[in-house]
Amino acid sequence: MAPGTDRHGESEKRRATLVSVVAVVALLVLKLVVGLVTGSLGVLAQAADSVLDLVASIVAFLAVRVAGQPPDAGHPYGHGKVENLAALGEVALLLATCAWIAYEALQRLFFRPVAIEANLWAIGVMLLSIAVSLGLARYLMTIARRYRSQSLEGNAINFRTDVLSSSVVLLGLVLVWLGQRLGPGWGWLEKADSVAALVVAGMVLRASLQLGWRAVGELLDSAPPG
Repeated sequence: MAPGTDRHGESEKRRATLVSVVAVVALLVLKLVVGLVTGSLGVLAQAADSVLDLVASIVAFLAVRVAGQPPDAGHPYGHGKVENLAALGEVALLLATCAWIAYEALQRLFFRPVAIEANLWAIGVMLLSIAVSLGLARYLMTIARRYRSQSLEGNAINFRTDVLSSSVVLLGLVLVWLGQRLGPGWGWLEKADSVAALVVAGMVLRASLQLGWRAVGELLDSAPPG
């Protein structure tokens, strides 16, 4: 590959990771605001999932930036371990968040019912999240395949899974919305939001543990598969 083409590829990969970071931050803020205003635990769980997306996007951005930096006197083996340490810190935060979501969901399901305002704003934010995640996944996968970037490919796969978790929360919100309009006999549908939050928390927990396991493996210089 010619030097000019190589520089163009690096620039395009950096642009792709920066776009994903900006998009995830915007969605994270929207989900937090809507989740707090409506009281929807499912939307707040999705905000936690967006934190995982943000971690993946930032790690991908750092990986693209430091991949071409040569070792120096203070770091004869390079600077890649910084990413792994950052990932472990974020994993610890996510695990604590998952524990809080699970506790709150169980409280709402069995001990302390909480009124939820499942309005069109909440449903619209989840629809927007699904659309943005689909677009980002397709865009990042295109760039990843063009330049054979494993980091960007992993980030694209993460956004694909985000579509599934967003769909679960969207279904929960729609069921709550229906229950509030069908009458008192359908009040049990309001528990769909807490069930959706538990499902998303499980997804985030699984992804967090996988990320943490990979980070530990990198820190211990484990041999890659094969």
